[in-house]
Amino acid sequence: MDVVLAPLQLLPATIAGVLYALRAHALRGTPRAVPGIRQASFYAGLFVIVATLTMTGRLSDELFAAHMAEHLLIADVGALLLVLGLTGPVLAPVLRIRAFDRLRVLAHPLVAFPLWAIDLYLWHVPALHEAAVRHSGVHALQHMSFVLFGANMWMALLGPLPKPSWFGNLARLVYVIAVRLTGAVLGNVFVFGGHVFYGVYAAGERAHGISPGADQNAAGAIMMIEGSLLTLGLFAWLFARSAREGEERQALLDLAQARGVELTEARAARAVAAGRGAELRQRIEGGSPPGATV
Repeated sequence: MDVVLAPLQLLPATIAGVLYALRAHALRGTPRAVPGIRQASFYAGLFVIVATLTMTGRLSDELFAAHMAEHLLIADVGALLLVLGLTGPVLAPVLRIRAFDRLRVLAHPLVAFPLWAIDLYLWHVPALHEAAVRHSGVHALQHMSFVLFGANMWMALLGPLPKPSWFGNLARLVYVIAVRLTGAVLGNVFVFGGHVFYGVYAAGERAHGISPGADQNAAGAIMMIEGSLLTLGLFAWLFARSAREGEERQALLDLAQARGVELTEARAARAVAAGRGAELRQRIEGGSPPGATV
């Protein structure tokens, strides 16, 4: 296995890691400190991206299946881990810059999903895909866009930015299904498309003794299998989240009733869904007079 160092592609990961480490250090010892599990997730995401780009070597330029695996690792797994490592305080300095704050609209579910889907399909148009394989600059741009739009897509689902009030667990489930179906359609095209879409891998396929059709079928199968496994994990997360929110909501309602505080189920549900259940609990426990509304 060849190890290839591509500074043009690895530089963004290096910059992101340094900035994240500086911010995490600045927040250490404060109430807004970044939890260790969050930091581990972010650095794991960087590791996945850097290791994938270096360890796949030239194989990703020779076989479509290897190239597909590379893209899935950096755009799905790596980007997901990066987003899980983010918190509101980590992003605060960036969001104070007006130009970047305005970009938060891109993380709205109805914006993030189509942007991700368009990016995914555009880079699999034969002319663009083959240009990325042949030219390192285009290849770096391709990888950067996969990571950015992938992270933005996950940000809408799992990121720390405020979510629309309608984006509850059912809407999140629909979002996950839409994302996976979008990837599955493309994977099926590669498996059942009937002809080879990319001739740029021909020399590599001959060298490895793999037919173009088999290489493309393997790429599509990898895409569908990875998508299925990731979807199962997200479904499990949604189920656990829904159960946890149900328990927290009921606990708040019981506490409010015991303290004689008026709390509607809708109000409790909104607080829990927004991650503000602990804040609401403190208000209830803080001595609100009987009959008061929180």
